[in-house]
Amino acid sequence: MVRCWKHSENRLEEAQCTDGGSAASPQSHFPHKAFWVSLSASLLLVVITLGLTGYLGMSQPHSQSLQIVRIAAPDQTGALINQSAVVDQQNDLVTFSVTSPANQTSTVLFDIKHGLICYKPVEQDSCLLRKMEPSDYDNVHSLLHESTHKSHFQLSGNETQRHTEFLGVLAANQVDVSTLEEPLQALCRDRSVHWTKRAKGPGKQRLVYFCIDICFPSNICVSVCFYYLPE
Repeated sequence: MVRCWKHSENRLEEAQCTDGGSAASPQSHFPHKAFWVSLSASLLLVVITLGLTGYLGMSQPHSQSLQIVRIAAPDQTGALINQSAVVDQQNDLVTFSVTSPANQTSTVLFDIKHGLICYKPVEQDSCLLRKMEPSDYDNVHSLLHESTHKSHFQLSGNETQRHTEFLGVLAANQVDVSTLEEPLQALCRDRSVHWTKRAKGPGKQRLVYFCIDICFPSNICVSVCFYYLPE
């Protein structure tokens, strides 16, 4: 039973309060009020914590999501080819820097999301573009998978499978750089861009212009050779 007190002739007398009576003290509601204030404060603290966690996660440098993989393999003459690949898992990009025995470096960008490969050969004034094929996806996915385990690969000449691809450069089909995605624009900002198409070979009347060797952790090396098609 709830006890209440009433003032009568300068003294306090005990009186019984009914459940719906007005004699109940306002302080009887205090525990409920304190509970809701405490709950609101806790929820506000949780919201602030989650907001700060999300902000800090978004504000981390993009470079932290990049991984550098190094691959060394002998070419067909036995000379060592050194190359590095910057793997950007977040944006589905792999950028190869291929250094030839003559210490010249060419860049090859695999834009997996858009299914494109862009070649930026050294000492050339153009970038060469082509669409990825199933074998290209297989090769680059082997790199993405193996890069999660280690960052340096030394390929053996006896175990490495070698393939040669011939790409004809469509000199007349120049691409507007502004229509390309941002990674390709950044790579070829100061160069002209041309489409290429796969061919069986340049034929006797045309000479191979240059080649770029690219090796993958799956023990596959691809020699991509370019020549210009007649306009």
